[in-house]
Formats: sequence, structure tokens, C-alpha cells
Amino acid sequence: MQHTWRWFGPKDPIRLEEIRQTGATGIVTALHEVPNDEVWSRQAIAERKQMIEDAGLEWSVVESVPVHEAIKKGLPERNALITRYCDTLRNLAACGIDTVCYNFMPVLDWTRTDLRWAMPDGALALRFDQTAFAAFDLYLLARPGAENEYSDDEKTEARSYLDSLDAEARQSLVDTLIAGLPGAEEHYTLERFREVLAGYAEIDAARLREHLGYFLKAVIPVAEELGIKMAIHPDDPPRPLLGLPRVVSTAADAEWILEAVDSPANGLTLCTGSYGVLAANDLAAMVQRFGPSIHFVHLRSTRRESPDPRSFHEAPHLDGDVDMVAVISALVAEERRREREGGRRLPLRPDHGHHILDDQHRATAPGYPLYGRLRGLAELRGVETAVRQLT
Repeated sequence: MQHTWRWFGPKDPIRLEEIRQTGATGIVTALHEVPNDEVWSRQAIAERKQMIEDAGLEWSVVESVPVHEAIKKGLPERNALITRYCDTLRNLAACGIDTVCYNFMPVLDWTRTDLRWAMPDGALALRFDQTAFAAFDLYLLARPGAENEYSDDEKTEARSYLDSLDAEARQSLVDTLIAGLPGAEEHYTLERFREVLAGYAEIDAARLREHLGYFLKAVIPVAEELGIKMAIHPDDPPRPLLGLPRVVSTAADAEWILEAVDSPANGLTLCTGSYGVLAANDLAAMVQRFGPSIHFVHLRSTRRESPDPRSFHEAPHLDGDVDMVAVISALVAEERRREREGGRRLPLRPDHGHHILDDQHRATAPGYPLYGRLRGLAELRGVETAVRQLT
């Protein structure tokens, strides 16, 4: 498998020269500075690609070409936006870039409530706390109808939690949830966030799935013609939030997506952290079931917490609830099948990571430290090497 590393472009405090020393050979990145409704120019793509290659690396995967909210909501302007999306794909293909990761999560990308949660060993991890989230939803956002989605006990716990926070901590919770985490393309104020949520008031899971199908039927034939593999990323966390539907959370969702447009270009990003939060998702079985349609892999592990498994934190890559050895064993089997049949290598990257050592003192994006991901990549490469030698 090709070992890759997510890089957020020239403004990323982690330099390409440092990434090359981690053992990664591929870069996962995007033109984050381009607004969602604009086409990525061929020149801008070529310049970024050249920058990566000058550092001795390869631009392996685009993560992401964002899907505009108007497409997710099925608004009249979606056709023009889909045309621009396809124009970006054409320009990527012209520059020799052939794998695109994207997601279809409404409004929010991945979501956490704590960006510096202390682990027992002193490392700092990302965490999603259901009680903190409920406090935000019920009392800071004051979302209409939210009170009907929580039990009396949950409301009491959320109120007590909020009362324990000072003004600075309350603002930090708001910022963490809606100001945009790394890779997110939209950033909101609280008032603007309420307005955006209202735009989804009439969109349930069935309608969102219908809009996803519309997008796939328009984009996948273009991607197939261009030789591009489209890899949809699962919801994170994999369940509805803030009244917003989610439709890429389970193995059944993945099967629906693949059946919506039967094409080798229509595929999945296997994110073990996102799918792994839901105990019902058997990750190794998903690799075996969907292997030929997995075009990109994010490897990380989460730990569901007790007594409420809706709360979770990012665990070390070889710890947590994900059986990483079983997952990598299944991925190696799929890669060997591709080797026999002349298929593409699987690009994988260590997803997220604990802030350890100097990570805690240098400016890096939440979840994307240097040393924490270096540790994760080293562990994952070690497991892959052992699996290949022993099977």
C-alpha cells in the first residue's frame, strides 16, 4: 500500500521536507484556498503538484473537492455547481491526479467537542463528549426542537455541565463545534449557524440520499471517463447531529452508494475512525465485502466511552475499539488481489494523531500533529509489514 500524509498546503506548519522524513511517499491535499463554488484551475493544480514533486513526493489523493451545500440541499443552482465540480475533475485528470476523496455531510464536516483532551500518558487527544454536545445544542445554540431529542436526565446533565463552564470555556465549546476543524471549508458564527441549519428543516435522510444519488449520477460518469476514482468519506460521527440527517454511516449506506451508480469510479474512503465509532460496523468484514470499491483508506482508532458510547475519544492507532491487525490483514489481502489482477495500489494515511512531545509546543492543526502521526504511521507500517511476511 502507498503510505501517504495529509498536508494542508503552503500554510501548513508541517513542511513537505519534514513529511518526506516520516516514510510517507504520497501527499493528500487540496486547494483549500479556492471557494466551494469555483473551479480549480489547471494552472493552480499544476503549480501545487510541482511544489509537492520538488520535495520528492507525489500528490496521491485530493482531499477534498468539497460538495457545495446547494447540491446537498437540492437547490436549483446545483446543476451549475455540479458542472463546475466536473470541470475541476477534468483539470485534476489533465494534471495526472486520479483519486478524489469527498464527503456529503450537511453543514458540518467532522465534529468534536474537545481538541486537547488529556490522556493518562500526557498526550492530547480529540474527543466527542455527548453531554457537552447536548449542552451546546440545547442551551448555547438553543436549536428549535432540540428539547424533544433529549431525555430529562440528559437535559439535567447538560445543564449541569454548562453551569460548570466559565465564559471562556463556553466560547471555546462553540468555536470547536462551528468555527471549522481542519479540512472544513465553511466557518460560522452562532447566528449564521442557526440560519444554515434552518435551511435543512425540510430535508430528512431520504431526501438527502436522493440528493446524493442525483450528484452521483451526474458526476460518476464524468469521473469514469476521466479515469478518476471517487471515494466518499463516511460521516463523523456516524449518526444524525443537530437535526441534520446523515447517510454515509453504515455498511448498508455504503452498499446503497455503490449500487446507486454501478461504476468502477464510484467508491469509498474506508475511514476506520468514522465507521468504527458505530459498534455495529464490522470493519474487517467491510473491507472483505467492499474491497474492490475502496479507493482510499484512513486508519485511526477511537474508543467508545462508558456509560454513554456516543461519547468517544481518539485512541492510539493500535488501541481503541478498532481491530487494526484484522483491518490491515483484510487490506493486504485486497492489495494482493489487485497485484495479481493489475489493479491500483491502495493509498492509506494515518488519520489524526495525539499531540505528543514537541507537538504540544508547536503550531499544528488539531488532530494533525507531526510526531503523533509519525508514531501512527510507523505503527501501521509495522503491522502491514508483519502481516505481509506472516501470511
